[in-house]
Amino acid sequence: MAGALLAAAHVDPVSAAEPLPEINLQLTPWTVIAREKGFFKDEFDKIGTKKINLIASGAAELIGAESAAVKGGAIAIAQRMIYPATVHRANGLDGEIIWVSEASNRYRAPILARADNDNIKSVADLDGKKFGSSRISCYWSSPFEITQKAGLPFDSREKEGRIRYTSIDNTAVAISAVLSGAADATTFHLAAGAAATGAWLSGKLKVVGRSPDDGIYVNNAGRVTYFARRDFVDKYPDVVKAFLAARERTREWASDHVDEAAEIVAKETRVPIEVAKFQITHAGEWEFMAGEPNADRARDAIKKFQAWYIANGDDILSERKLSDAQIDAFIDGRFFAGGSHSIYN
Repeated sequence: MAGALLAAAHVDPVSAAEPLPEINLQLTPWTVIAREKGFFKDEFDKIGTKKINLIASGAAELIGAESAAVKGGAIAIAQRMIYPATVHRANGLDGEIIWVSEASNRYRAPILARADNDNIKSVADLDGKKFGSSRISCYWSSPFEITQKAGLPFDSREKEGRIRYTSIDNTAVAISAVLSGAADATTFHLAAGAAATGAWLSGKLKVVGRSPDDGIYVNNAGRVTYFARRDFVDKYPDVVKAFLAARERTREWASDHVDEAAEIVAKETRVPIEVAKFQITHAGEWEFMAGEPNADRARDAIKKFQAWYIANGDDILSERKLSDAQIDAFIDGRFFAGGSHSIYN
C-alpha cells in the first residue's frame, strides 16, 4: 500500500500536479468514521483521489513512529501534538504543519499513579520517585511543567533532578510499569487508544496532578497538529485541503451522532463500545478538537512554549532551537484563515 505514496511523496515541488490516485492515512477514530460515512469519498473524489488506505499502527507501534512514516513516505499526513511535532522539525524533519487545534485543557494529559498506591497522593509525593513516559510527547511536556512548578524537576541528560525520569516510548509498557510497581507514575492521554482508555476505565489508576489552566501546556504546547512533508504539501495542496475538510465534517457529525460514531469506532478499531464512546466524549479527547484558524496565533504558541521549555531546562530544544523564521515557515499559512487552501474561508 505504501508504494503509491512513496512515489507521490518524493516529488519535484515545482512540477505540475497530476491527480493523486491513492493516499495512505492513519487509522484513527475519526478517520474510520470519515471513511464509513463517506466524508473522505466526497472530498477526495472532487480532486481525483479515488483510494484511501487507512494504516493501523498496531499494538507495538512506538510513539513518534508516525513522524518516521511521514518522512519515509509510508503515510501522507500524520497527527502529533505541537510540542513533539516541533521537536521533530528541530531534529530535521522537513515538514509543515497544516492544521493546529484550539488550546488544550487540564484533562488532556494528567499525571497518573496506581489507584491503590497510598504513597502517591499528590505531585509532592513524587519527590525521589520513578516516572516513566515518552520523552518527545505530551507525556513529558505536560508533567514536566507540573513537576517543575512544584519544585520537583525531572532527571535530564545534563543533571539529576528530584524525580527519576525514564523515557518509555510505548504507552502499554509505561502503564504496565506503573501497575507492576516498576514505576511510580506516568502520563498519557486517557482517551488515546485501547491500552490507555482501558487502563483508566478499569479503575486501577488515579489522577494525582493536572496541567494548570493558565499554563504553557494547556494554552500552547498541548495543541494537536497535523503535518506532512513539505514536498508533498507543495505538490498536492488540494489533497491537504480535502483531508482537512473531511476531518471538519467528521468532527461536526460525530458530535451530533455520538452513539452511531462510537459503534463505528468500536467495530473498525476493535475496541469495546464503552472505550469508543469514552474516546469521543471525554473532556480530554483530542481526535475531534476544533481548529485554530489563525496562523499567527499558531506560530505564537510555538514561540511561547519553546521559550518556556528552554528557560526551564529542555535539553533537546536548547540544543536545536528553531528560529522565529523557521517557526513562521513551519506553520503553512495556505491552510489557515485567509490562505489559498483554507477550510476557514
